[in-house]
Amino acid sequence: MALDDNHGAEPLGTDAQRPIALVTGAGRQTGIAAGIARKLAADGWDLVLNYWQEYDARMPWGIQPDDVEQLAAELEAIGAKVVSLPADFQAPEAVEKLMADVAEQAGTVQGMVLSHAESVDSGVLDTTLESFERHFAVNTRASWQLIAAFARQAGPDGGAIVALTSDHTAFNLPYGASKGALDRIVIAAARELGPLGISANVLNPGPVDTGWMSPEVRTEVIRLQPGGRLGTPADVAGTVAFLLSPEGRWVSGQLIKADGGFSA
Repeated sequence: MALDDNHGAEPLGTDAQRPIALVTGAGRQTGIAAGIARKLAADGWDLVLNYWQEYDARMPWGIQPDDVEQLAAELEAIGAKVVSLPADFQAPEAVEKLMADVAEQAGTVQGMVLSHAESVDSGVLDTTLESFERHFAVNTRASWQLIAAFARQAGPDGGAIVALTSDHTAFNLPYGASKGALDRIVIAAARELGPLGISANVLNPGPVDTGWMSPEVRTEVIRLQPGGRLGTPADVAGTVAFLLSPEGRWVSGQLIKADGGFSA
């Protein structure tokens, strides 16, 4: 089963009753993107899953080589048609290539969830120029390119964009700064793309343990959560699904915190 095809299923876009969503950063079954994809599939969406496993190889959790295929199979069992496409968003041409593949293999996309990220901790004094530029390339520049490409391919009914963000600042400087810039881009998109029928929102999910928390971090975060538990990808997915739905499209240009009260 190839990772860059539609797994032998009927091509996306052949069922007018099922809209299509592009979800970036869906390379791990335990990730937020996977949780969002599961909810969207259950709600009747077909899906284009984007991933880049070379990023996972640099992170503590490492590559789970079968996760993309297994997630696609799980979504297809729910009833969704799925296309899985890799893209290295550090490369300036990656978005153009990805969106050309999306157009060829899926057709017009009505929803887009930007859940990819470069996130390597460092602070003001120890951030390297290479790391700073890589964070902005992946988290900021590629997200702007994706938003613009989504708008250019949108149909007469427009669509909806949700981008995941963070309020990290100290000791996670390049990640937090690049996400702060993303916030402004998405809010600008809500104003500029509104006449095209496109809504755009930024969602801050707070701390969700997708494999990056140490036992000490988990204990501290749970202590700070009013509900006494960590957030899960499923918690985030419900809010994203609403924002992509027809009922949620009137919400636009907002930075929404769906974090169980962590930031209260």
